[in-house]
Amino acid sequence: MIYHKTFQHKNSKTWVVFVHGAGGSNAVWFKQLRDFKKHFNVLLIDLRGHGRSKQHYSEEEIYQFNEIALDVVHTMDHLKIEKAHFVGISLGCIVIRAIDKLAPGRAESIILGGAVIQFNKRINGLVATAKLLQSILPYMWLYRLNAWILIPSKKHAQSRKLFIAEAMKLGKNEFRKWLKMSNEIRDNLQEFFIKEASAPVLYIMGDRDHMFLPGVAELVKRHFNSKLEIIRNSGHVCNLDQPEVFNERSIRFIKAIAGNSEPELSLL
Repeated sequence: MIYHKTFQHKNSKTWVVFVHGAGGSNAVWFKQLRDFKKHFNVLLIDLRGHGRSKQHYSEEEIYQFNEIALDVVHTMDHLKIEKAHFVGISLGCIVIRAIDKLAPGRAESIILGGAVIQFNKRINGLVATAKLLQSILPYMWLYRLNAWILIPSKKHAQSRKLFIAEAMKLGKNEFRKWLKMSNEIRDNLQEFFIKEASAPVLYIMGDRDHMFLPGVAELVKRHFNSKLEIIRNSGHVCNLDQPEVFNERSIRFIKAIAGNSEPELSLL
C-alpha cells in the first residue's frame, strides 16, 4: 500500500485525490490543501517509490506504469472511495489518465495542471540524453537540467527550487526506474492524445509553459469533453506559481461538475 493521508470534511461527500509528478511527493500540494479541505474530503498520496512510499519498495524492483496508476485505485478501494475528482500536476497528469483508462468511472472530473500530453522533440531529446548519460553523470545533474528547461524563468525560482529539492529525495535508483518506463509513458500519451477521458477535463496551464501549452491548446480543440484555462505570469508548475488562481478555478470546476454551480471559465 502506498503512503496516503486523508482529510475528511464534516459536511461533504465529495472526494478530491491529488497526484504529484515524477520526482515529487504529496508535499507539492501544500499550497492547495488549506483551500480544498474547506470544501471537500481530500486524499493525498505518494506514488510508488516517492516520498514515504519509497520505503515499501526494494531497490531491485522493476516498475510498470500501469502498476503506478493501479496503486492509486487500490488505495481508493482500501478507503472505500468509489469515485473522486482527480487533480494532477506535470507527469502526475499521465498517471491520472492511466487511472481513467484502467478504471473508467472512478473519476468524476479531472483537473490537469502543467499537463504533459505528448513527448515533443525537446522531451525526447532530454530522455535520450538521460538514458545515455545516466551511468556517467550524477542523476541530479540531469534532473537540474530538466528543471531549468521546464522552469527557466527567474520569476519562478521558488517553484524550480522545490522541484529540485523533491527530486533529491527520490534517489538515483528510483530515477532510473522511472526513466526505464519512458517508452510505456510515451505509448500512453499517444493513446491519450487521440482518446478522450471518460470524465470532464479541465487543463490549467501557465502562459509561460512554452514546453507544453501549445500541445494542450491543440488537444483541447479536438476533445469535446475538455476545457483549457491559462494562468498569466505562471510557468509549468502553475499550482505553486499562482496557487490562489489555481485553487479558485479548480474548486469552481469541481463544484460545477458536482452540481453546486455553473462553470464560468475565464482567462485572468
